[in-house]
Amino acid sequence: MDVRTTDPVTRLRSYIIEGGFGSGGKLPPERQLTDELGLSRATIRKALDVLERDGLIWRHVGKGTFVSEESGRKPNNAIVELGRQLTPFRMIRARLAIEPAIAREAAVNASGETLMRMQRAIDRAKAATTWNEYEVQDDLFHRAVAEASDNLLLLSLFDHLNEVRRAVAWGIVSRESAHPSPDHSSFAEHDRIAEAIASRDPTAAYEAMRKHIGSVARRLFGEV
Repeated sequence: MDVRTTDPVTRLRSYIIEGGFGSGGKLPPERQLTDELGLSRATIRKALDVLERDGLIWRHVGKGTFVSEESGRKPNNAIVELGRQLTPFRMIRARLAIEPAIAREAAVNASGETLMRMQRAIDRAKAATTWNEYEVQDDLFHRAVAEASDNLLLLSLFDHLNEVRRAVAWGIVSRESAHPSPDHSSFAEHDRIAEAIASRDPTAAYEAMRKHIGSVARRLFGEV
């Protein structure tokens, strides 16, 4: 099954969550969603229809699309409970076990569309003017790698991993600036991951992702 055409609803839902759109928040217009998510206008409209039927958003003709009060932004009870039991250190260890393998599969199966999606997220992360903007694009980059695996099970596994990651109590992350500096280490690390995947080099993609997550871990915990 082709994950690139079967999962626009999950991609849009992730965009809403990572973008910090709270209850009553107004979503960008369809044209902007089309550009940012790399989906066609028709696909965006169908995904919005599904989210509206699920009660996650509501639309007002002439005013726009808004996140509803029952937006489903909170993870389900099982995810919350797992997040409570899992330490940030264990979360990083899980990412080290899973995401490099997904990157390896992406190097074998990536389409031109998913490669473009990765590059778009990289470029927008570098242009981010706030940490929140950067984190949205960082999440979209990692999800594009999972989509590039062209394996619905791996994509689902990544999405569940990401849900748990959001539920883990990370505490306060100190930021020394309003936005990432031009030499933020993740920029070069993302570039190496994307280059390895585009070069169809599974071993290099695996190692690039492993080193990237290891770098994140060292910033948070020191050696892991």
